[in-house]
Amino acid sequence: MALGLEGIKIVETATVFAGPMAGRLLADWGAEVIHVEHPVRGDIARGIRESSVGSAGIRAGRIIQSDILYDTENHNRNKRSMTLDLSREIGQKVMHKLLKEADVFLSNFRPRELKKFKLEYDSLSRLNPRLICAHVTGYGRKGPDQDAPGYDFLTFWARSGLLHVMLKPDMAPVITPLAVGDRLTGVALVGGIMAALFVRERTGVGQEVDVSLFNTGVFAITGDVGGALVTGQDLQQVDRKDVLNAVATFYQTKDSRWVRLGMTQADPYWSRFCRAIEREDLEHDPRFSSYEPRIQNHVALFNILEEVFLSKTLAEWKVRLTEAGLPWAPVQSLPEVIADPQARSNDFFDAYDHPTYGRIELVANPIKLSKTPATIRMPAPEFSQHTEEILLEHGYTWDAIEKLKQEGVIA
Repeated sequence: MALGLEGIKIVETATVFAGPMAGRLLADWGAEVIHVEHPVRGDIARGIRESSVGSAGIRAGRIIQSDILYDTENHNRNKRSMTLDLSREIGQKVMHKLLKEADVFLSNFRPRELKKFKLEYDSLSRLNPRLICAHVTGYGRKGPDQDAPGYDFLTFWARSGLLHVMLKPDMAPVITPLAVGDRLTGVALVGGIMAALFVRERTGVGQEVDVSLFNTGVFAITGDVGGALVTGQDLQQVDRKDVLNAVATFYQTKDSRWVRLGMTQADPYWSRFCRAIEREDLEHDPRFSSYEPRIQNHVALFNILEEVFLSKTLAEWKVRLTEAGLPWAPVQSLPEVIADPQARSNDFFDAYDHPTYGRIELVANPIKLSKTPATIRMPAPEFSQHTEEILLEHGYTWDAIEKLKQEGVIA
């Protein structure tokens, strides 16, 4: 099977989720990714389990416990791991040797750390003019907060305004799912790296690529932020019953499940909808018969529909709404998502044989290429698994490797 990025070499010092997800997506398409970790601490994502993240209360729900390190597999499969202490001058020399032969340097170092580790773009581009330096940060690499620590739940969700536009009146902000912003920022970084690789094919010269959790969060609510930019006004979220379009909101079912109606352009669906819910009397009711009166009388319609949806189970509504060809969706649980026939039909999940865990499934690359598809060729590496192998490939002798190990530069 063809590997579209075969021959592209990436050195990745990024840790946790955003940068490593970008590296993993590129590795899925055949890029060689060396995941560089600290020789003592390693990538802290290796230790993110219930005892650290879940009990600290920074995510929605408790971490699903398993002997299978599924986060590590999802973010670092198809990579090799080596260790290197970049705070030491000899470690920096090793890194420069790796980068001299690399196509992409992928990091989540803040500007002061890039300077500290001698990994600033100006010096690296003199070392390797074709090198693409791709950086993911919390807040961007300029401005007063360029060196502030950035986290998905703080930077992407809270400061961007994303949590604010989700608020209902008198409701506390929700605890967000872990690393959603990290993964979306990783996808954005992949787009930048691919664009830079394409430009390099034309010009022969690399460049810097910058993305941040803050910027990606703001971009995610472009519609709302765009409104604020041109009017200076804030968005005030409303309760379900106050949504102007009562056929584009949530309703609870008899068995305490939730459905989301999505008839944003309701007129073409109105007749079918009334038949599907067995309320044909509503179709020609002057309060609801067309768009304008439905908006004017949205609270009355909401109250009617709330009672209607409480009369049947989700399974019953699923048949009625689907057979009527209406835009709607159930609020699904995670077991329902992984069993969803639409997800299965479109290869949302990849199965492979892991040397320790046996046959397992992971979330697949969301970007589908017809001629050069993503593949799983290697499990996520163990800590420092390939350090000696990589150094030998870059011209180090066994004696030199042993010296680096004795000095604590590598594990």
